[in-house]
Amino acid sequence: MDRDQQRTLLTKGAIEVEGRVAGSSNQALLVTVTLEGESAMACYKAEAGERPLWDFPDGLWRREVATFELDQLLKTDLVPTTVAREDAPFGVGSLQWWVDDSSDDHYFTLRERPEFYHWFGALAALDVVANNADRKAGHVLYDGTRCWAIDNGLCFHEEDKLRTVIWEYAGIDIDTELLEQLDAFAKGDGGELARWLHPHELASARQRAHGLVESSAYPTPDEDRDWPPYPWPLI
Repeated sequence: MDRDQQRTLLTKGAIEVEGRVAGSSNQALLVTVTLEGESAMACYKAEAGERPLWDFPDGLWRREVATFELDQLLKTDLVPTTVAREDAPFGVGSLQWWVDDSSDDHYFTLRERPEFYHWFGALAALDVVANNADRKAGHVLYDGTRCWAIDNGLCFHEEDKLRTVIWEYAGIDIDTELLEQLDAFAKGDGGELARWLHPHELASARQRAHGLVESSAYPTPDEDRDWPPYPWPLI
């Protein structure tokens, strides 16, 4: 299915819970979504299953949807199709198209493959703009053909909380095409993204995009700040 078909299925399909995703820190559930004879698997994250955090408000699923919408605005094609559902079995939450990653690959096993160089460069930029506070290596999946970026709930904080394992691009020039997309977002209206963020959060994201455009290069980790630039555990 293309993105539009995936979005329609996830938005309108009937949801059946299959089980809990092993190892998930919150209650991530594997579900089957069915619409007009078509079925697909998805990851369902209900607000009711979230563990409270001191620095992020409840409703991390909204940030999952927001990261997908930012990915669409930047045309980076990194995040599986992600939608909001109010009528899901355990209440409001997000549904994300399921990625079948049958291998044990993650960022550290994939980063030196030349075919993924630009993909990871785009992800590094997306995470800067989204202010991703938890880009672990295991949040990159490989489906045998391409990579996907998942677990995007800890994003869009107004304070600088960037924590990522992807620092290989630090100081390197950003591709011209990606800079153009970042500039368009920085100057645009936010599109669907504005539905999921507080106006201050959206303004901060646009400012971060503007900063990348102004510098034309990836940032370097700030080792002096109180908040570490790396997640833990790394995978």
